[in-house]
Amino acid sequence: MILRILLLGCLLCTFPVRLLAQTLVERLGYPSGTKLLVVHADDLGETHSVNAAAIKALQGGTINSASLMVPCPWFPEIADYAKSHPDADFGLHLTLTSERVYYRWGPVAPADKVPSLVDQNGYFHHDWEEGEHINAKQVEVELRAQIERALAMGVRPTHLDSHQYRLIMNGKELFDTMLRVAHEYKLPVFVTRDWFADHPYLQASLGPGDVVLDHTVTIEPEIPPEKWAEFYLTALKNLKPGVTEFVIHPGFDDDELRAATRERSTWGSAWRQRDYDFFTSDQFRQILTQQKIKLITWRELARAAEAK
Repeated sequence: MILRILLLGCLLCTFPVRLLAQTLVERLGYPSGTKLLVVHADDLGETHSVNAAAIKALQGGTINSASLMVPCPWFPEIADYAKSHPDADFGLHLTLTSERVYYRWGPVAPADKVPSLVDQNGYFHHDWEEGEHINAKQVEVELRAQIERALAMGVRPTHLDSHQYRLIMNGKELFDTMLRVAHEYKLPVFVTRDWFADHPYLQASLGPGDVVLDHTVTIEPEIPPEKWAEFYLTALKNLKPGVTEFVIHPGFDDDELRAATRERSTWGSAWRQRDYDFFTSDQFRQILTQQKIKLITWRELARAAEAK
């Protein structure tokens, strides 16, 4: 009898450990060696050009997820599209900076409620200078305002992420603020294990019910234009089992986007055209098949979180 009790106790002790050891891929119902990929377009709502490119790519089926910048001038257009396409995988790209020189946006909340987030002209800061005091309580006010505006305009977001990773990479207090708001709205947050080594507070703050991706890939400014496709092809050929998100920035290299981003080429109109061209190409479709990579969305990831 004592032996049976001891054995039962051991089984009960190991049961939670087994659950915690289950990978995200397994929680999604796939074998552990499966390569799952979210192809995620950032910055929708920033310009009409970005919206148009993302919508065309989404309709083509290779870009399968995106996030929307609520404070930006062209948000109403993409919000209207999201409302009329409720199955589309749209999250919110929570935005606290306005990085372009001539093309600016400011908070959704009244500026006097979030003074640490705005410059003397009422726009979000271009950048957060060293030593700049960003008030976490005011951040929370603005995050809630952005989510509530999206909901009021008919968007039903599948997830949250952070423009320029400001809420991820700028300390535990801001990340915990984002996570608290996300939990309240029952939305997963884009976080990946790749960031844990440099930002250990991320792992410390996350709980067993949070979705944590395995890897992320994004192209950086040091990649020359002629090596664009090569970079992505190499990343796809070397994709590891698990869930990976490619963070991309599609757009059309037209007069509007050239004007909005003209002060520098990084994440500018030519950059975004290159991203659009690769991820809508037959070459991209072919390598997905060759490498046995399956596309998934944040809608599926959210269901995995709900089942936890």
